[in-house]
Amino acid sequence: MTDVLEIRAGGNALQHIRDHGLKADDVSVMLGASGGPKWFVLSGLDKVLISDFFKDREKPLHLLGTSAGSWRFSTYAMNNPLQAHRRFEQGYLLTDYSEQPDTAEISMKSRILVREMLGETGVRDIIENSVFKFNAIAVRSHGLGASEKKWPLMAGLGLAATANLFSRKTLGCFFTRTLFHQADSSSPFLGMSDFPTEEVAFSESNVSDAILSSGSIPMVMEGIRDIAGAPKGMYRDGGVTDYHFDLNFNLGDGLVLYPHFYNRMIPGWFDKALKWRKPALDKCKNLVLVSPSESFVSKLPFGKIPDRNDFVNLSYDDRVKYWQTVIAESDRLGSTFMEWVESGKIKTKVKALN
Repeated sequence: MTDVLEIRAGGNALQHIRDHGLKADDVSVMLGASGGPKWFVLSGLDKVLISDFFKDREKPLHLLGTSAGSWRFSTYAMNNPLQAHRRFEQGYLLTDYSEQPDTAEISMKSRILVREMLGETGVRDIIENSVFKFNAIAVRSHGLGASEKKWPLMAGLGLAATANLFSRKTLGCFFTRTLFHQADSSSPFLGMSDFPTEEVAFSESNVSDAILSSGSIPMVMEGIRDIAGAPKGMYRDGGVTDYHFDLNFNLGDGLVLYPHFYNRMIPGWFDKALKWRKPALDKCKNLVLVSPSESFVSKLPFGKIPDRNDFVNLSYDDRVKYWQTVIAESDRLGSTFMEWVESGKIKTKVKALN
């Protein structure tokens, strides 16, 4: 029988799992990638991690997300994370748009979704949570990329994409990465230097905007201007620089768990078509990448996981039905992960990251 789940690990993590299996306290960092509605295929895995794997955890777990990954992980840091996750899941699932929504409509409905996801206490929960320490990345745009006018923004993005062909480091000329984090200094992501990076502590006045900006896709949503406590400017989707991340993943004092919708990583938003660009293996020694198998994905409706094209290609009713099916099927990923962990099968199921 073909497995529904695939687990790949860098050298240190691979040896650890083969020798000892995987326990919750082995993990010190979790990553959540950009990708719009692709995250639905991870919903069942999120629920198991929240309710079972990390249940009663006392050791700090540092969460880093961009775009949909940051929205997912914000729910982990709330006092009732399963309820918060359900609010996010159902809100994202059932949001309806006009036939040709503009950036203002998409932004307005996204702001409503974030507000409902946070509920009455979510902002304070995120600021005060001593175990699930949430971090989110957005980018502050410069030059033409800071414009809300279509053609200047397109030109700015085009220039950034062209420069990125030569080197990812050139993105620092167009964007400043902004890390939003808890006010304490324990985050292992402080001090990132591969791009110009600013660090902004969460406060009651900026949590919502930080989360929203982390997912404000250029040309799809409006940017978020002048976030409280952050340098003045226009903030956009953190996936621009950190789509699936290209960090030194050997962070903290434990393993880095990465529930991902792919078994590969695309560093930045402009790298989607650059098949040769991928994180270096020597930076991934502590990384554990958990993803649905190709066999699992092939059996989903349309033979794929959800993506933003579904908003255009499917009616509201067909899209909701399709996504509901993916959510239900994703429970199999969660139950398989827990069965492998609890039985020790993960020792033989884990493969080398490639």
